[in-house]
Amino acid sequence: MKSKLPNTTTSIFSVMSAMAAKYGALNLSQGFPNFEIDPLLSDLVAKAMREGHNQYAPMPGLLPLREQISAQTQAAHNKYYDPDSEITITAGATQAIYTAITALVHPGDEVILFAPAYDCYAPAVEIQGAKAVALQLEAPTYRIDWELVKEHITTKTRMLIINSPHNPSGTLLSENDMLALEQLVVEHDLLVLSDEVYQHIVFDGQTHYSAARFEGLAARSVITASFGKTFHATGWKLGYCLAPKPLMEEIRKVHQYLVFSVNHPVQRALATYLEEPSHYSNLGSFYQQKRDTFLQGLEGTAFKAVPSGGTYFQMVDYSAISSEGDIHFAARLTQEYGLAAIPTSVFNKEERNDHMLRFCFAKTDQTLAKAAAILKQIQPQLA
Repeated sequence: MKSKLPNTTTSIFSVMSAMAAKYGALNLSQGFPNFEIDPLLSDLVAKAMREGHNQYAPMPGLLPLREQISAQTQAAHNKYYDPDSEITITAGATQAIYTAITALVHPGDEVILFAPAYDCYAPAVEIQGAKAVALQLEAPTYRIDWELVKEHITTKTRMLIINSPHNPSGTLLSENDMLALEQLVVEHDLLVLSDEVYQHIVFDGQTHYSAARFEGLAARSVITASFGKTFHATGWKLGYCLAPKPLMEEIRKVHQYLVFSVNHPVQRALATYLEEPSHYSNLGSFYQQKRDTFLQGLEGTAFKAVPSGGTYFQMVDYSAISSEGDIHFAARLTQEYGLAAIPTSVFNKEERNDHMLRFCFAKTDQTLAKAAAILKQIQPQLA
């Protein structure tokens, strides 16, 4: 049988989580919190179930939830999205990303993305018969070279995919980055897929510059977001996308035949929960404390790290400890020391090894203390 994705293997997240389970290791690889969600939110979901909201939700999502998203977006970015025609609730951000690419990218198109890239982007492009054009970002700063981007725009280029705050590097796109992107996409009449799932998790007083903030970008962008990431409930797989009406009309054509609608009681609970802005506005300080705790655990070791600017991930350079490839080093770290991380070469162009691991610090303080104790045991092994 001829495969549509002949080079696609099991996700590194599944591989490392399985390895962590096998060896009883602390799992700082896959990006999920190991603490409980707000009991109020749990109670709201249970209440919705008890009240009988257990059948199909409307195809684009519950209107009260879409109205809350519209109000939240306008307050944060001064951009209004019509709840009726420009917001759709999805089964997580990954489904939103896949649906948008399926709806808007055609065979023979090219889509520019930036490596290291979240691993769902390129397969979603390739399965449409299009070409994913990966531009490598340089560790440890992971900044976009916009002149290089310009050089790679061709008559076949249809879309650029951006991700800020960025997984796995934790970097943020600046206002100047977004202005440079806006100039390019307007000049070349391109679409943008802006993955903003960590929009509320930003550190050190920095600003999340959404594509919604820029008129030229908002007019040609699909923005994806995740309630699971925001509210520590990744297993709920609930997200949403924002787009101008002409783009959203195409997205909904695919959405209705891919999942039709998504979890009804959770949507109803979130519509109420979002009425209180503090439920998401304090996430930056909450996770910054965890980032700082993790970085303090690296003090006195040979690991090096540029502090993450957002997300709940921290990139760590182990080049002063070992010259081995990151996949092998991550496996050994799991098997011999009992600590699982993600090797980042799998997200790079041609799997380039920068001797960087990604750790998830969305963990309890007790887990982070255990991780620090393990990291302090690891001594340089270079000849």
